[in-house]
Amino acid sequence: MIFDFRLHVFRTAARRLNFTKAADELCISQPAVTKHIHELERMLQIKLFERSGSGMKLSQAGKILLAHSDQIFAVYRELEFEINALMERQSGTLRLGASTTVAQYVLPPLLPAFRQKFPDIRLTMVSRNSDEIFRLLGAGEIDLGMTESAARETAFRLVPFLKDEIVLVARTQHPVASPIPLTDLPHIPLLLREPGSGTRDVLARALRNHHTGLHDLQVDMELSSTESIKQYMLSSDAMAFLSIHAVMKELGNNECRIVDIEGLEITRYFSFLLPHGQAPALSELFMKFIHHQLKV
Repeated sequence: MIFDFRLHVFRTAARRLNFTKAADELCISQPAVTKHIHELERMLQIKLFERSGSGMKLSQAGKILLAHSDQIFAVYRELEFEINALMERQSGTLRLGASTTVAQYVLPPLLPAFRQKFPDIRLTMVSRNSDEIFRLLGAGEIDLGMTESAARETAFRLVPFLKDEIVLVARTQHPVASPIPLTDLPHIPLLLREPGSGTRDVLARALRNHHTGLHDLQVDMELSSTESIKQYMLSSDAMAFLSIHAVMKELGNNECRIVDIEGLEITRYFSFLLPHGQAPALSELFMKFIHHQLKV
């Protein structure tokens, strides 16, 4: 929904810093882009772009307008979502399946807001590791999955909705210094999630890129619960690779700390998992709501 096309033209040109590329993106002519920008500058009585031999950049006024236009279009998106939701008046049952990290640390603050906004939609959710979420969706036992693993079958597609980082954490009083070289990792007692866990899969892929495997690690224990891993870690000298979202509370309470590893950064995305093709209406509505809430 575009309430002010002229502002939309400016916003596109400001991000591309090239009127021709902005015209291509907007499917209008380059002279039309120039005309809209000049009209805005005439209305505001100030230049929005500065041109030089090396190219184009935003003026100070242009930077201010861009910042405010981002806020304006965020309000437009929220209005569009609210109006569409009101018009659709969805009802029915949506069966969700979420990997444990998503179910425990990402969804809890979002689900009550969804239920309040859409009281006629009944939600059910199961929490399993990523392998199980793939199986449940394939068996038709859930309508929409949420996982941190890459798609293993062409029957499914992934729609990312939140960036995550896997970090090595230790209890605050742990004597190890940070950062540590990657070569020290095999000498540290570690707690790992069970086979089939998305967190474990992502860790294994990242280590392989550095010619290291899970078999090279000193595994103190494998556990199927992130909460169990955290409690074990907080009471021992073992460390654990966990989602940053899983340890936000403990980091804030100074119960644990992140131990950086030189040259190793493990990032991933939490994604919706669904069959290829048009998503069912309730699944589409839920995905839009989560994207909106997370401002993705």
